Amino acid sequence: MPPSSDAIADCALSAFRALPAKSGRSESEPKEHKSDLTCAALATGMKCLPHAKLPLANGNVLHDWHAEILAIRAFNRWLLDECEELVRKGKEAESRWVAWRQEFDDEKSRRAQATAVEQPLEPGAAKHQCSNADRGAGEDWQGQPFSLQDDVRIHLYVSDAPCGDASMELTMAAQPDSTPWTSQPSEDDMLGRGNFDRLGVVRRKPARPDAPATLSKSCSDKLAMKQCTSLLSGPTSILVHPGNMYLESLVLPEGRYVPMAVERAFRAEGRMAGVAAVSEQWNGGYAFRPFMVETTSRVFEYASSANSTESQPGVVVGSNISALLTVSGRQEVVINGVLQGRKQNDARGASCVSRRKMWESINRVATAACTAVSARPPGETYAEFKASPRLRSREQVKRDVKTFALRGWKLNAGDADWMLEA
Repeated sequence: MPPSSDAIADCALSAFRALPAKSGRSESEPKEHKSDLTCAALATGMKCLPHAKLPLANGNVLHDWHAEILAIRAFNRWLLDECEELVRKGKEAESRWVAWRQEFDDEKSRRAQATAVEQPLEPGAAKHQCSNADRGAGEDWQGQPFSLQDDVRIHLYVSDAPCGDASMELTMAAQPDSTPWTSQPSEDDMLGRGNFDRLGVVRRKPARPDAPATLSKSCSDKLAMKQCTSLLSGPTSILVHPGNMYLESLVLPEGRYVPMAVERAFRAEGRMAGVAAVSEQWNGGYAFRPFMVETTSRVFEYASSANSTESQPGVVVGSNISALLTVSGRQEVVINGVLQGRKQNDARGASCVSRRKMWESINRVATAACTAVSARPPGETYAEFKASPRLRSREQVKRDVKTFALRGWKLNAGDADWMLEA
């Protein structure tokens, strides 16, 4: 039997209550929670990086740390940690969550040559035989060495309706005057919090009218895209097959669930109708797999007033402190897209889920696992890495979704012309 929505919420909230107070949680004893569920990754947050600052990020500053997006990045970080642990222990090792793929072994054996080199992950790590053919040939091969275990299912609890299209009715209801704003933006604009008379459209992250402009898409839009690309980021999908990496359910508080908005934002009966047919042409394990949206009676103790109860007195205010946690032991506090206590231009402030740190891990694991991506040319930029032939299937999925469903999606470009140190 699948877990109940209340059980999923309890699992996430219990993990949050165990966070240290410096993560933005007040001092209190965590409530004990027993369940067969595991909170693989957790995050809090409600900010994003202005577009003008992207060229200064150099892969070290997060672009978007709204809670849903940061949690998905933390989930990818956890997957990479699991892959790294499997490589370190060797091909006979097993993980409760991630598995070596048989197809990877079969493909390697077909391409094996007599000349082999050893590629240890780090001193003392298990060693694997890599051939020259493994390292330089077959870059058009889409096979990944890892996959999620077949019996694992993924659920996401969110303490409020995702910003963007899935929460527009709630946004309208919260206005002193609920009459839709009728001034029309330019054709090239992505809407933010305003113009809520227009529904079913791609939106920027909402912000005050005087806030610096951003091109980070709303959480509703990004979750809609994840129904097609899976929860994997592009770089992580080089190592992990996307086939069973799709979200099974999204759990929302009862008072923040608007059926009409959810259907419009995520369903084939709404704006995703165009991808339902074209998705049959996708390969590489990709598909249009809508998640179930369920509700919970549980209420987050730091919920906004619209989502709180009389049993939770006090004023709730926004915070610039974000936190992330993974079951593999990662725990960070993030402010303005970097580690707490660091400046944005300080490379030492890069979060473990930043572009740079994730690419470093992917390259390290890929080299040890003997995949073609480990043959990284000297001087390759992050943009060139993202243009890898092994990401073509995923890029086709994204193009189709933007063409047939999420029209108006604009690339948040400006942080890709940097490279890893040799």
